[in-house]
Amino acid sequence: MTATALAVVVGGVAVPVQAEYPEKPVEFIVPWPPGDLEDVLTRMIADDFQETYGVPAAVVNKPGGGGGPFPGAIETANAPADGYTVGSFLIAIPVVGPQLGIPELSPNPFEPLGNFLTYPFVIAVSSDAPYEDMAGLAEYANSNDVVLGHFGAPLVPTQVTLGLAKEMGFAFASDAAFDALDCNSLASGDVDVINTTLQLILPCLDDVKVLASIGSERIPLTPDTPTVAELAPDLDVALWNGLFVHKDTPQDVREKIIAVAKKTVMSERAQKLAADTGAAVYWQSADEVTAQITTDIETLGRIAQLLGN
Repeated sequence: MTATALAVVVGGVAVPVQAEYPEKPVEFIVPWPPGDLEDVLTRMIADDFQETYGVPAAVVNKPGGGGGPFPGAIETANAPADGYTVGSFLIAIPVVGPQLGIPELSPNPFEPLGNFLTYPFVIAVSSDAPYEDMAGLAEYANSNDVVLGHFGAPLVPTQVTLGLAKEMGFAFASDAAFDALDCNSLASGDVDVINTTLQLILPCLDDVKVLASIGSERIPLTPDTPTVAELAPDLDVALWNGLFVHKDTPQDVREKIIAVAKKTVMSERAQKLAADTGAAVYWQSADEVTAQITTDIETLGRIAQLLGN
């Protein structure tokens, strides 16, 4: 009887043969529209996964619900825990998702494989705005209506931006969620201030002012722009993205995904993307990500108290 037989006999008992992972197509779920950094890097990982293991692998974008219900995350949570559905998740999924009362995400059903990206997330305005920095925005907003555009009210960048406004003594007149926040968002006049990734406004960087970046490290492409952490140390939280699987996924399956992803993000083409966009592209282990999630939950709890949420 060969290793490819349908069953083997052990002590007279037939035991099904387990196929070696992967044997069929693998989907990497990105719960946002295509085009931003997490999408680009996940597509690199999927391409390398396909080349390494000889099975189809593709990114599936499942945008919608910036403040929940995160349909892409729900689909990943509901999929079998077999490694054929892998989530490429922003910090909001494991940190904010379980707090929103979404049954599929509470308690958190996922465990990290590793983080691979810290976004160059920024607070930006049009170049013709009558202020040059966050202090100027604060002064202006106290006598003028200023509208904030974001990706979703409960999401980390929005909470950090609202918390920074509170710390600096002002409030936005109104705010609204968008699936995309790019050059057109400011040019259209729909909003006055946006928090978005630098990647999305690179084409018009000369036509905008970046007032602050979200995180503890300044972005190389905007070295003169202070971080939110410099302006308000209690708001120090970074916007990261990583790969996640259902907590019941076998370890050997996890290791095969990790092996490809780690190699991809440290490749020359991924590091070039980092240099070109100001992002940090790296590999952070599952244990380190778990600790990071705990810290971020505590930070967001302080922000929620500051905002009276």
